[in-house]
Amino acid sequence: MFARLLPDRFILILLATIGVATVLPAQGRAMTLVSAISNIAIFSLFFFHGLRLSRESVLAGLIHWRLQLAIIAMSFLAIPLLALSLSRAFPELLTPELWMGVMFLAVLPSTVQAAIASTSMAGGNVAASVIAAATSNLLAVFATPLLFALFGTLGHATSDMTAIGRIMVLLLFPFLLGQAMRRWLARWAERRRATISKLDRLTIVIAVYVAFSAAVLEGLWSRVDAAEIVRLLLVVSVLLAFAMGLAWIIGLALGLNRADRTSLLFGGSHKSLATGAPMARILFPPAEAGMIVIPLMLYHQLQLMVSAWIAAAMARRGAGLDGETNPGHQGSNQARDM
Repeated sequence: MFARLLPDRFILILLATIGVATVLPAQGRAMTLVSAISNIAIFSLFFFHGLRLSRESVLAGLIHWRLQLAIIAMSFLAIPLLALSLSRAFPELLTPELWMGVMFLAVLPSTVQAAIASTSMAGGNVAASVIAAATSNLLAVFATPLLFALFGTLGHATSDMTAIGRIMVLLLFPFLLGQAMRRWLARWAERRRATISKLDRLTIVIAVYVAFSAAVLEGLWSRVDAAEIVRLLLVVSVLLAFAMGLAWIIGLALGLNRADRTSLLFGGSHKSLATGAPMARILFPPAEAGMIVIPLMLYHQLQLMVSAWIAAAMARRGAGLDGETNPGHQGSNQARDM
């Protein structure tokens, strides 16, 4: 149990990356080179996402259309509305840059690996979670920039939304290209699933280093102190608690069985660092991106710890808690591989 409360190993890697960016920030020609490498990594990441996502799997998700719509509504409507409400009710609690980061966090899609792993551990509908995560991340290419433009404006945040063009070039185009190349490269990509999955984390590390390098050079650590980090942690904790509680209530209201409610619980409350960090690099000026990803990193770590604890508790209670079968548990081996 204590191990579940420790920081995720990848979070420790990101903290080390921030430390390196603080001591040795990239600048000048080095920044140009690292930014170019980051862009190439982001392009490759979304190309492989498109290559690995089966169109048949998306169509299969329509069988659980109520669950899929509920997860999408949680990701792109309910959590953004709460974040907007908090920013309007307590504008002095955080700096405008951190509130912008909270709004950006709120409009991100669900995670893939973490939500599926938690669903599998808790005995939820893993197959439906796989589809929900894929669909959520596909929609995010369009929805996240547009929703941030809407909710950010309502929350008095500002951002250079001409970056939507860069989203199309670095995210949408490679994704569609990957889909087009599935006929020839899908089997090749499947055989190299483990290697390709490492690209997710490498892309995040590079994006975080670039973002924090620029932010450090602009005086990031003179603008954020320990007290503000504590207040930010309180805000993201409220977001996560609200998301999980509402997801379970919606599942009950829709009459979903326990396995589907479990999928909604994790899929509807998680937010993707793998999508968010690269997207922040594209959407925001370099000096702002470092501040923007701080709320996302805190939320990511918190969702991992809380979900591991909840999933373990649900697993101990057993899949037959409600006298129901578990249609998705057969897909648990698939989830572990993602």
